[in-house]
Parts: sequence; C-alpha cells; structure tokens
Amino acid sequence: MLLAMLTPVGALPMISNDLSLIEAAGRGDVASVRDLLAKGAGVNARDSQKRTALLAATQGDHVAAARMLIEAGADVNAQDYQRDSAYLLAGARGYLDILRLTLANGADLKSTNRYGGTALIPACERGHVETVRELLKTDIDVNHVNNLGWTGLMEAIVLSDGGPRHAEIVKMLIESGRADVNIPDRDGITPLQHAKKRGFREIAALLVNAGGR
Repeated sequence: MLLAMLTPVGALPMISNDLSLIEAAGRGDVASVRDLLAKGAGVNARDSQKRTALLAATQGDHVAAARMLIEAGADVNAQDYQRDSAYLLAGARGYLDILRLTLANGADLKSTNRYGGTALIPACERGHVETVRELLKTDIDVNHVNNLGWTGLMEAIVLSDGGPRHAEIVKMLIESGRADVNIPDRDGITPLQHAKKRGFREIAALLVNAGGR
C-alpha cells in the first residue's frame, strides 16, 4: 500500500509498457509493437540486460518489427551488456534486411563488439557473403584488427573451412582494393601462410595473385 502511495500515477504501467515492448519485439509481434508505441512505450527503453526492443527484434530477425522501431526512432547503435547492437548483431548473423535498415539509419561503422571487432569481421568469419558485400559498399575499415589480433580477411581463413563461401569473401575483400593481404597475426603469420598451412589452395592462389607473402 505504501509503495502504491509513493509511486506516481502511471509510473508502473509505463515501466510495464517498456518491458512489454521489448518482449513483443522479441516475438516479432508487430501489432503489439505498434500498440505499445502508441501507448507511449519508450522506443529505446532497456531491460535488465540493457537490451532494447530493436535489439530484441534483431535477435529473432524480425524485419517488420525492426523497421517499425527504427521508424519510431530506435537507436541502431544501442549496445547491451554483451556489446551487441542491432547493427553489429545483424552483421554478425547475416541478417541482411535488418543490416540494410541499420546502415540507412545511422549505423556506426566504427563500433565494435565484445571481441573488439567491427560488423565486417564476424561476417567474414561466418561466411555471410551477401553481408560482406553490403558492408564493403560502405566506408568500413577493412583492415581493422580485433582483440584477437585478426582482420576480417584473417578470420575468413583461420576460422573457416576454406570452402566456396569463404573463398568468395576473400576474393571480395581483395577486389575492394582496400584489404592489406599481408597483415599478420600476433605471431607474425600472414594470411597466405595460414591458407597454405591449412591446405586452402583456392584462397592461397587469390592471396598470391594479390601480392600475398
């Protein structure tokens, strides 16, 4: 009773609406997202993990919900406790439609995830060809080195199976004209040396033709 007396009228419903918005976005429930926004739910409110509704929608690759939230002013760069943002997560998971929405609405190309990597690096690692292609249309730093000491090019080799998708990504990075193919890892081993050691002949040939050592 005392808490009810001390709490301003409307405060508890507002908190409930904020959390309900995040939950609805996580389900991809567009009708509920629309209704909760109309009721004044905070578009950039966060839950206990610092997750926004947009990040929740992105986690489920719910494009329509993400678009509605962005149109309502959601911050595409808001990061949770794991340092995921809608932009970074869409890049890492290859959620191309949401990635494009974030890029069109102020994505911070210099922002980094918990490994110190840009959106491009995990996209390269995971073989998301079209995501890499989209990111290469921007001014993202192709040669950014993450906390592990690896660039996107390096991760496309040392954390891959060397198959067609990763070979295509290596090719795109080279053809962008921006990738330094000789940035080594912390042990001084170059991308070409790693490719040869792992028996990735197609990738090795691409690197040799690009001046790899």
